Amino acid sequence: MDELALLKLSEGPVTRSRLVRDLSALGLRAGDVVMFHTRLSALGYVTGGSQTVIDALRQVVGDQGTLMVTCGWNDAPPYEWTSWPREWQDAIRAEHPAFDAGRSEADHSYGRLPEALRRTPGAVRSRHPDASFAALGAAAHRLMDDHPWDDPHGPDSPLARLVQLGGKVLLLGAPLDSLTLLHHAEALSDAPGKRFVDYEQPLLEAGERVWRRFHDIDSSEGAYDYTPVVGGTVDAFEVIGREFVAAGGGSQGRVGAAESHLFDARELTESGVRWIEENVTGAEKAGRS
Repeated sequence: MDELALLKLSEGPVTRSRLVRDLSALGLRAGDVVMFHTRLSALGYVTGGSQTVIDALRQVVGDQGTLMVTCGWNDAPPYEWTSWPREWQDAIRAEHPAFDAGRSEADHSYGRLPEALRRTPGAVRSRHPDASFAALGAAAHRLMDDHPWDDPHGPDSPLARLVQLGGKVLLLGAPLDSLTLLHHAEALSDAPGKRFVDYEQPLLEAGERVWRRFHDIDSSEGAYDYTPVVGGTVDAFEVIGREFVAAGGGSQGRVGAAESHLFDARELTESGVRWIEENVTGAEKAGRS
């Protein structure tokens, strides 16, 4: 066990009641609609793991509050599958399972909490296979229903509805580059060189497996080439988040053993749009000079 792990363990177990106290001190309140990202290991030894975190969050936001996570689809066919050899394409088109909101696993790279929340009784998952979200609570259907097939991070997306509902974004020990809401800022921004993807994925419609085409910003490789702005070793979302925090955005505090952040979704989105439009446009002009 490394030194950091020993330090976290030395602080004692992180229980539900401790999480409730820490989340309340951070500024989470009853009735809040909150999208959260969690690095569970950073919190310390959480007794009960994912279930305890979800239960603590539900206790703080109460019956009128709502929890939201980004899920994606762990086993989605990659964007480029239609460029593979014909026999491979034929096999995938014939037999790849359709996205099923009730069964298809959340992207494992997002950690344990999205999968745990989407499987919680009463949770609602959005219909979009590649950009799916899940929510639990009073506003779950308002956030999730009729997720647009195209531009699923843009207007009328679950992210847009989070902003409209006065929602918040919570990072529980998760790094600033995990701010999925900034994909919404990318979708809304007007800057040169925005990158898009068109792709096909299978889903269920009226119980039938069908292939549907989708159009979206490139949330995998990046909606913009940020390299001229931030270089090749730093994630642009981390830079945007760091500058937002430095300017006084949101609140910071410890939840369990982890440094955590709570942001206003509208303020973060607006800050992200401004940063992109100012910096990406500047980089484009510098490249032409």
